[in-house]
Amino acid sequence: ARAAAAAMEEEQTCCAVSISSSPDSPQPAAGPCSCSGVVLSRGPGLVLCHGAGFAAFLRDGPAAWAQPHALLPDALQPCLRLLVLHPSAGTRIPALSRDAPAALHSPAGALQQHEAQLLALVPCRTFQKALAQAFGQAEQWRFGGEAAGADPRALHWFAWLRVPGLDCPAGGWTAQASAGCLRKGEGLLACGSPFGALCPDLFLNTLSKGVVSNVAGEENALLLTDARCLPGTEGGGAFLPSAAGSRLVAIIAASFCWKGAEWVGLTLLCSLAAILRSSAGVLHAAGVAVPPVPGRVAAVQAAGGQDPLGWVALVECGGTWGSGVLLSPRLLLTCRHVVEAGDPLCVTPAPGPSRASTVLSGRLVFATEESSPFDVAVVELQDSVPGFDPPRPAHTFLPGEEVRVMGFGALGRACGPSVTAGVLSAVVTVAGRPVMLQTTCAVHGGSSGGPLVSSRSGRLLGKLGVSRGGCVGVPRMDTMTRVSLLSPPGIVASNTRDTSTGATYPHLNFCIPITILQPLVARYRRTRDPNAFAKLNRAGEGVRAAWRLQRQPGPPSKL
Repeated sequence: ARAAAAAMEEEQTCCAVSISSSPDSPQPAAGPCSCSGVVLSRGPGLVLCHGAGFAAFLRDGPAAWAQPHALLPDALQPCLRLLVLHPSAGTRIPALSRDAPAALHSPAGALQQHEAQLLALVPCRTFQKALAQAFGQAEQWRFGGEAAGADPRALHWFAWLRVPGLDCPAGGWTAQASAGCLRKGEGLLACGSPFGALCPDLFLNTLSKGVVSNVAGEENALLLTDARCLPGTEGGGAFLPSAAGSRLVAIIAASFCWKGAEWVGLTLLCSLAAILRSSAGVLHAAGVAVPPVPGRVAAVQAAGGQDPLGWVALVECGGTWGSGVLLSPRLLLTCRHVVEAGDPLCVTPAPGPSRASTVLSGRLVFATEESSPFDVAVVELQDSVPGFDPPRPAHTFLPGEEVRVMGFGALGRACGPSVTAGVLSAVVTVAGRPVMLQTTCAVHGGSSGGPLVSSRSGRLLGKLGVSRGGCVGVPRMDTMTRVSLLSPPGIVASNTRDTSTGATYPHLNFCIPITILQPLVARYRRTRDPNAFAKLNRAGEGVRAAWRLQRQPGPPSKL
């Protein structure tokens, strides 16, 4: 009942926004365009949405996005018609009559349609700076739909709409929280309307669950979440669940992210607090008093007492980098393809509350042969990681169990390790023993070698690695991820790539169960003999076939 009530809160807060030229406009008709929005206030009625939907109606065209200040209504073509589509109280899937008048207060079960006026388009400079910090130009980041054709100059622009039909005498501001207090891995709920106002009776205010994957900028002005959103949800809200009810923390800025040719299964968010600070002048001029955004709220906590981010490290070898999982203050597991260049190893454990970011030298103790199905390397650090709390390895794997992957994929060095959540979708066994784990977590190039962790128990399940199905490395960053299970289940090995089309599937990935690695690690600790890991090179044909992604005879797998 609590979950259902919370879902209704998000759905009643969000809306869809339609932008079109009025029939009597002197300008050639543009659009219509639409996106999602959030009802921030009912006294007065205010809606906040993303600004990119107004691009087709700018008098000066895309060059207007370079302005350092807010754009007022006269910066747009005259005679625009703005409509806000909002669900009536107590309804989940409303029906909208085609001839419904504006601001119709329809009975429960119907969709309300309100006329709106643009107050201003406002740039969020704090978000813009965070974008530059997190997404380097050399890495060819793109944002938008599948073609990723959206103008990147519009990413940090947001629109304020005055909606008289939403005025309520007893109305106030939507419950909010500051993104500055969010932690990586914390749960979020995204709400938006796929395809905007195209088919609101089916898609209005749909929900998606995820976690805070990464943050950047002043007071976390920029956030990435693995909550899956679709084009048209831009302008929708991201909510922090709490015991006192959900609170709005961020606005969806881009539903899809691409890094080069690789689709990154993450959604880009802008902190609501950052937008409000950037909009203070515009709202003051409109006579709107903005309440302060509260800081920390009592969020819903995940199970487990340890912080798994303390087990993650950035591993650099020459021009290649990937992830690793620390098993002890001086012992680290990663993937062979991360360290195979043979250059000096630099290991940077993820910083924590009591641990600063420090670069440590590493020595390669063991690496599997190229012919081994297991892509594993063992590294010993010259110095101990201070304050290290080692992971507890898992012993069993439960398909359907909620899991998380951690590593330096996607953003890499720029913002520290990322976190993505999913479920353990399959446990592949040979002769009754787990030899491969599959998850639905979003995994990206750079995650290889990172830990797979059980969300329920906090145990290490495994590590990410690489399959033998023909994946090809990319300079500077590994393109595959493998997971193995420790009381988290494992270590990330690889995501999936279709070699015939080049398409990458971040939500299908493979991990090495920690149950394979843990006995070998224990033997090495006793003997200090690297040959303790030689068994990884002698895997049987059944294991090799599984990691080739092809158990039946036939043409080579295209995956």
